[in-house]
Amino acid sequence: MAKSLADWLVEVGEIVVYKEDEVITNDVREIKPDMIVSYNYKFIIPKEIIDFVNSKAINLHISYLPFNKGYHPNVWSFLEDTPKGITIHYIDAGIDTGDIIVQEEVFIDEERETLRSSYNILQKEIRSLFKENWESIKEFKIKPQIQTRGGSLHYCKEIIRFQAFIKEKGWDTSIREFKEQYNKSHKSRNH
Repeated sequence: MAKSLADWLVEVGEIVVYKEDEVITNDVREIKPDMIVSYNYKFIIPKEIIDFVNSKAINLHISYLPFNKGYHPNVWSFLEDTPKGITIHYIDAGIDTGDIIVQEEVFIDEERETLRSSYNILQKEIRSLFKENWESIKEFKIKPQIQTRGGSLHYCKEIIRFQAFIKEKGWDTSIREFKEQYNKSHKSRNH
């Protein structure tokens, strides 16, 4: 997914250095990028790198921030019944806490979709949002909005809280079934 977006940027005339492994400060000093675009990147970009590019680092995140920062945002949006959506934001020293450039809510039909299909819908929508706004983003024509406090943050290790409910069908588990199983388990623990 990230590679296809990098390829699109090349097609529209941008010079792109694509990396999937962890970016280190020396790489950035050598490349001297005008901007860093993070998409499906599993590492935290250090403050030193953000400072080096004068805070011109953005992230494409498949949640409606400030909800569901961090890992598995689409999954948590169902479990916590928070807005589903996509956000392009500036990267700061926090995890998905930077100022919001543009975002949209996305409707997901919980009766029809699976965890995988909902993820794919959000990925398609974030790429579209990025492409529609790229010219304005790269020229800094969009006035960012300060992200409101609150919301939620989830870490990779929290998968243990729902892993049992996707054991049989994996990510092809229906959202409805997933929520029912999770809520049943959650209620039994609280009684």
